[in-house]
Amino acid sequence: MADKVDVLVVGSGAAGSVFAATLAESGRSVLVLEGGKSRTLGDLYSSQIWARRLKTGAAMVEETGPHPVWYNFNSGHGFGGAAMHHYGVWPRYHPEDMQSHTLYGRGLDWPFAYDVLRPYYDQVQEDVGISGDAELEIWRPPGAPYPLPPILVNQHGEAFAKGFKAMGLHTSPIPIAVLSRPYKGRPACIWDGWCDAGCPTGALANPLAVYLPRAIAAGAKLQSESTVTRVLMNERGDRAIGVEYYDGQGVRHVQEAECVVLAAFTVENPRILLNSANAAAPSGVGNSSGLVGRYLLSHAAVMVYGMFPQETNSFFGATGGQLFNQDAFAKDSDAGAYGSRQWEIGLATKPNDLLGIAMSRPDIYGEALHTFMHDAARHIGAMVGVCEDQPNIENRVELSSEKDRFGFPLARTVYEYSADCLKLWEIAAQEGVKITRAAGATDAWHGPLGGQHIMGGTIMGADPSKSVVNQYSQAHDVGNLFIGGGGVFPTSSCVNSTFTLHATSLMSAQHLRDQWSVISA
Repeated sequence: MADKVDVLVVGSGAAGSVFAATLAESGRSVLVLEGGKSRTLGDLYSSQIWARRLKTGAAMVEETGPHPVWYNFNSGHGFGGAAMHHYGVWPRYHPEDMQSHTLYGRGLDWPFAYDVLRPYYDQVQEDVGISGDAELEIWRPPGAPYPLPPILVNQHGEAFAKGFKAMGLHTSPIPIAVLSRPYKGRPACIWDGWCDAGCPTGALANPLAVYLPRAIAAGAKLQSESTVTRVLMNERGDRAIGVEYYDGQGVRHVQEAECVVLAAFTVENPRILLNSANAAAPSGVGNSSGLVGRYLLSHAAVMVYGMFPQETNSFFGATGGQLFNQDAFAKDSDAGAYGSRQWEIGLATKPNDLLGIAMSRPDIYGEALHTFMHDAARHIGAMVGVCEDQPNIENRVELSSEKDRFGFPLARTVYEYSADCLKLWEIAAQEGVKITRAAGATDAWHGPLGGQHIMGGTIMGADPSKSVVNQYSQAHDVGNLFIGGGGVFPTSSCVNSTFTLHATSLMSAQHLRDQWSVISA
């Protein structure tokens, strides 16, 4: 058995890296266990084939219900986790997102207001470097100005901007964790459109570029190929004493710790808790409410494409886009549908793969596809609409009858978008095509229903009977067990989740740091 550590962090992604840096810098001994492989920025390659390797390798998830959550597109494996291939679009949640039930009688409330999280948003954007224009982003909640000016806008973004203006809609520079200028020793982006492959230069704010180096410099240890299967508890069932994990050779180990932070992927955290069931907690650790795995959330997304007469140079830029629109953010903006939605405009587009040119027209093949690819390589434009879904207790992560190679049940997701969300998607799809035609496209179309971002499953709340963790992401049932990541979100908003999960993780990590003597006692 290895030496006991102060803090054991499960997962090295966005949340885990924030916990590791914050607590290591406070003088705590920190060990990060990552199920995937070790990697550095130098191990990344700007290639669609290599990009897939950032997502594969973890145990499979059985997706059921009418709508998949696109686990394999959203998840990650190896140092840096899913944040290694995220696109860096970092808007903030709005105040109404956190008081949905109080204000509208819909959804759930967060256990705090926006103003509580605001200083953590401000600190994170200073840490990582966000590019944008807070004044032109007219929908933005209160907060410090962005530390960097906006990113590149070329012919691609300019073409779509004309369409939004013609429709009486607004655009702003997209708020994005990609460096428009050198920042804190990291270089500015070169606009080659390879965010999906992890960004070997470090211009994209992934964990290997920001928080993991800080954690390592402060003495944290990162250990790869260490798959955590269970949280181990004391006999009373009120304290975590460590975790069980298996190494790359399939050998079982026990790692003891004063505090445990579960910061694996959103679907994996509930799986670990449910697989940790014991005599004191027969339904799973931290599950006295019966809500571990419940209120799974995702965003419905629609890709919109246009073929323009002029060259768009859409292969340049940031994958996440160049411009932004939240004119339909108000929960009652769209008649007959409750919820918010947004546009991310001018996505850097490659020839193939999930968001590529070829996949935009799966209905054509042969010579027609050849002609289309030839024209689209220089003339296509792409943007994505993202729509809010409502929390539903029946959307969930549960244990499958299938097992992994260590003999533990895999995760099964059950998911169905709400009627409101599907209506928002339909409105967005129609609006997107109209905007693209108004921009001067000779042809415009939209893709099928897709999913982006996975949240919920270990939601936070003030009432222990109606949530899994408190406002500091600390388990109601287990005082020295914390959850990191988007799994703690009670609502989804329509915005990309990575900025907010950094902010909630920073608030949680600083609480653990400042209350160490009480929490670890």
